[in-house]
Amino acid sequence: MRAFISYSHRDADALDRLHVHLANLQRESRIETWYDRDILAGEVLDDEISDEFEAADLFLLLVSPDFIASNYCVEREMQRALERHEAGEARVITIIVEPCDWAAMPQLRRLKAVPKDGLPISEWTNANTAYLDVVQEIRRIVDAGVSRKIDAIVDEAAPKSPQLISPHYRVQRDFDEIDRSEYRDAAFATIRDYFKRAIGEIDAVDGLRGRFVDRGANSFGSTVVNRGRQHGTEHITVHCRNAGFALGDIYFSFNENAADNTANGGFNVSPDEYEQFLVATMSMFGNDPDRLNPEQAAEYLWNQFIEQAGISHA
Repeated sequence: MRAFISYSHRDADALDRLHVHLANLQRESRIETWYDRDILAGEVLDDEISDEFEAADLFLLLVSPDFIASNYCVEREMQRALERHEAGEARVITIIVEPCDWAAMPQLRRLKAVPKDGLPISEWTNANTAYLDVVQEIRRIVDAGVSRKIDAIVDEAAPKSPQLISPHYRVQRDFDEIDRSEYRDAAFATIRDYFKRAIGEIDAVDGLRGRFVDRGANSFGSTVVNRGRQHGTEHITVHCRNAGFALGDIYFSFNENAADNTANGGFNVSPDEYEQFLVATMSMFGNDPDRLNPEQAAEYLWNQFIEQAGISHA
């Protein structure tokens, strides 16, 4: 993945430190960076920058007071990067280097800023921890982009089977207990995998810890710790039971190692005439969505869980 780095020359030290932390990604050939120091003598400056802009898959904006003060950085490079971001052609990552008024800029405020919570790198006790947080986010985005490219190649290479039914139509059907059980098991697996990945992300964030415990085919547990909060430790245990179980097809307790006969809430598999979905039951939160697919249920439950530890998902 090719990354264009936009920065003020006054932030050259930050640029150099970022490159140090990107070394692993570059060694793995997962990312290739470009910035204006790479322009060779005799080349036309604007032409070379324009070519690199259109070739980039990723834009890294090193935001600082000097970056914001630079008309070229903001009005030329940042604006073009955001245009390609909006068009889905590239991805913009905002890296806050020094304290500045970036949050007052609508174009930047609506993007996720790194390091964590947009805390400037210069404000971290250990700047290397801040750069690590930045690089982990870049790695996550690079991995996701590579995965999408592989999927696209596979889709193009796969033989196209004839479409007997137009995707604009839905077909009514009846769902039996086997359908329900298979959907429940697949939904539980999706929720479990989501929590396992999310715990890994939490554990990589400065000031947070996470633990995932797989308790077998029908249960798992997770713990998050917010070190910045006095009561910042939360637990959850999630169970999957047979269809029609009183506590829910998939149910959860906000306790560590919770028994399988207790619950704070859950999800039941429910069908309409066309498809199956999940419905929240016994909720302690209120205002639950009426129907969820497994991915939506996983995200919904995860957000409810971490909010109790004073953590939100940006």
